[in-house]
Amino acid sequence: MKHTDALDILQTIYGYPNFRGAQADIIDTIIDGGDALALMPTGGGKSICYQIPSLVRRGTGVVVSPLIALMQDQVDALRALNLNAAFINSTLSREEIADTEAALLAGDIDLLYVAPERLLMPTMLSLLDRAEIALFAIDEAHCVSQWGHDFRPEYMGLSLLQDRFPDIPRIALTATADQRTRDEIVKNLGLQGAKKFIAGFDRPNICYALAEARNVKDQLWEFLKSQHTESAGIVYCQSRKKVEDIAKWLCEQGRDAVPYHAGMPAQDRQRNQTHFLRNDSVIVVATIAFGMGIDKPDVRFVAHLNLPKSVEAYYQETGRAGRDGQPSDAWLVYGLQDVINLRNMMAESNADEQHKRVEHHKLEYMLSLAEQDMCRRRALLEYFDDPNEVVCGNCDNCLIPPETWDATDAARKALSCTYRTGQRFGVNYLVDVLLGKSNDRIINNDHQSQSTFGIGKELNATQWRSLFRQLIAKGFLTVDVGGHGSISLTDYARPLLRGEQTLKVRVSSAQSASSSRSGGGSKRRSAPTIKAADQPLWDELRALRKELAETAGVPAYVVFSDKTLAEMVDKRPLNESEMSKVSGVGQHKLDHYGDAFLDVMKHFATVT
Repeated sequence: MKHTDALDILQTIYGYPNFRGAQADIIDTIIDGGDALALMPTGGGKSICYQIPSLVRRGTGVVVSPLIALMQDQVDALRALNLNAAFINSTLSREEIADTEAALLAGDIDLLYVAPERLLMPTMLSLLDRAEIALFAIDEAHCVSQWGHDFRPEYMGLSLLQDRFPDIPRIALTATADQRTRDEIVKNLGLQGAKKFIAGFDRPNICYALAEARNVKDQLWEFLKSQHTESAGIVYCQSRKKVEDIAKWLCEQGRDAVPYHAGMPAQDRQRNQTHFLRNDSVIVVATIAFGMGIDKPDVRFVAHLNLPKSVEAYYQETGRAGRDGQPSDAWLVYGLQDVINLRNMMAESNADEQHKRVEHHKLEYMLSLAEQDMCRRRALLEYFDDPNEVVCGNCDNCLIPPETWDATDAARKALSCTYRTGQRFGVNYLVDVLLGKSNDRIINNDHQSQSTFGIGKELNATQWRSLFRQLIAKGFLTVDVGGHGSISLTDYARPLLRGEQTLKVRVSSAQSASSSRSGGGSKRRSAPTIKAADQPLWDELRALRKELAETAGVPAYVVFSDKTLAEMVDKRPLNESEMSKVSGVGQHKLDHYGDAFLDVMKHFATVT
């Protein structure tokens, strides 16, 4: 039986008192039969925007999700709310698919999850023709854009929904899309008449910290040791080999870490993903093959050990931290080699020249963000046309303003050395020339006779490499994309070489007295922050949640999120009426789990 009141569903099923932001307007649009494009930050409550209309409207809500590996957990979370949810994908047997299809035709499914490839099969379309459909929700809609960071060709076929099911409302949802990508979503999905809801891109609970890489393992371990001794998190690496190495090393340090990349057998990837989703304090080390659709709300940090290829990719990946709105960290270390590797990958791709130029521009902006000496959040939001003039106070540059130095003379030496050696050598070679190293290669090229040989001994090799990286980030130098990493001057270098311009740059970690600038991040404890006196109750509630989750075979957050448990600790409910006022405790969860959690609360009330 369908509900009729969206707010009533929110309160009784989901256990939340009120809608947030644009949720109510989006939901009303879909319930009334209109189309919508919703851009909301990760953790902003996108799923409710199609789940509740699916419960209000007649028929089944069909959700297009890009990854079948996550459908089981998404369905488990809905079933924990006593909703009739199902999926159809290749993991099911023929008999299971037949049963699900029969339930769909009988009107016994509230929400059905399918991958775009499955939806476009003639047999699936024929099935949907015979079923009563409430709406189509296209999740991760940026995948339809060829300009986006995660283009999926199969998403292009979803344009047929407009013609085949013209009277069924469609909602496209994403957390990551610049203006070009938004235009592509509208065009490729036929959403020209859709209402557009841009909820903003700011994730104020995430602390952004970016630093140059030195000893990456030491930097990562210091970050984990100082801030995330027991937190669940994701560590992203550029290569599969590095993923395996870092995961093994973390295990040797005593952390529960698992690898995840596309080169692993599917069953191993699924096992490691399930282990991460269903247990506390697990770190998954992954390439970008991991993460889309991850609903785990208590990921307290996302660490990057290499530079992402675009701001969109960085935002999407860091957005997997702190979905519950609690303080979390986005921590990144990178080096010039990352830029060279990414540019070589772009040069060797099969994309046309226009796409390569776009990818090159996106990488330049990502590098600019990494070398930014102003508020990181402001620069990030400006990229998505969501400007915010307020200093955020929650990024490394705001918490510990970076030191700068007048690098005008040093930069002119670096540029002059690049020019006089023929603009055909990499950074390490140029640094050797500046430091006056008479190795065989320099002697063979007769560069020890150049005027720039040995003129840079006021800086060490690390400092010179930092300066070269910042000159590249600021557009004075460019890296050859042909695979050799050679450095050449751009037109912007001329005024600086002529002495018509001055230049200030960030102090490298090797120069700085502040070790926290080199990747330690802000010295703060990640939330939820539990008072020492409340720690025993917090631990007991988490232990009970883990036991109930293991019995049900679902992730712990499906029972209750950390945010909900923290509110229980704060409010100390002692009866069902008080428990029902805790955010995230809907009627079904109250009926299912309420007594067990109230027993713990009552026990602590008698001993404290």
